[in-house]
Amino acid sequence: MAWLEGGRLHLNHGPIDLVIGIFGAERAVGDAFVRAIARFDGLLEELVAELPALRSARPLALHGPVARAMAAAVAPHRPAFITPMAAVAGAVADTVLAAGVGPGVRRAYVNNGGDIALYLAPGQALRCAVAQAGVGGLITINDHDPVRGIATSGWRGRSFSFGIADAVTVLAASAARADAAATMIANAVDLPGHPAITRRPAVELQVDSDLGSRLVTVAVGTLTPGEVARALDRGALVADALRARGVIAGAALFLHHEVRILGQMALARTPEPCLG
Repeated sequence: MAWLEGGRLHLNHGPIDLVIGIFGAERAVGDAFVRAIARFDGLLEELVAELPALRSARPLALHGPVARAMAAAVAPHRPAFITPMAAVAGAVADTVLAAGVGPGVRRAYVNNGGDIALYLAPGQALRCAVAQAGVGGLITINDHDPVRGIATSGWRGRSFSFGIADAVTVLAASAARADAAATMIANAVDLPGHPAITRRPAVELQVDSDLGSRLVTVAVGTLTPGEVARALDRGALVADALRARGVIAGAALFLHHEVRILGQMALARTPEPCLG
């Protein structure tokens, strides 16, 4: 645990790395940080206790509240292959945020490696930068928006991807739902069989990967503008279908300096600060 510039709190345990910002009355903010710290303590152990089931693509019985939230977030994407681990970062962010928020807190966020849970009291808003390879801008989430989670996935990120998106950023009602959806949309941004794309079995890169022997992207070479457009089109079809079903509110798909924007994802190119 460490305090960062601007009164933010950094919590780290194993693969979980949180940056927490809370705004409101001074005492309320202090109490909120205490509650967030208390909930974070032991959270990783809760997940490890159910890890075999969380790594399964079959819907198995889960007991902990975070594990159940992960399973609920991936359920809308079945029968396609997905495990609850696709929503782990977002579900952890949601859980710690919910524990921290209380009376006197006006706005708050928990950023778990780029997957962000948000709280906004009436009249409040938060801004967040969305960018990849110099393309992007700022999004503003207002209290009346149906968005309380932001998540990003892609082959360049900390998790494996079946697709070739440099990044896919998703807005949804929770960070867990955004996390799962970003994974699936990023997987869909693809050019199957293209010679410029290098893939390897996930287990060769991480022996206990929930993806097993399925091929994941490890390198993407030069693509023509037409190929980039086709790959983004594939991802956009999945994103549009999820938006039509109410699973997500919007998405931004990035590949080779190109971006595809869908739904509630207006990018404002201004120098305003992020998450403030």
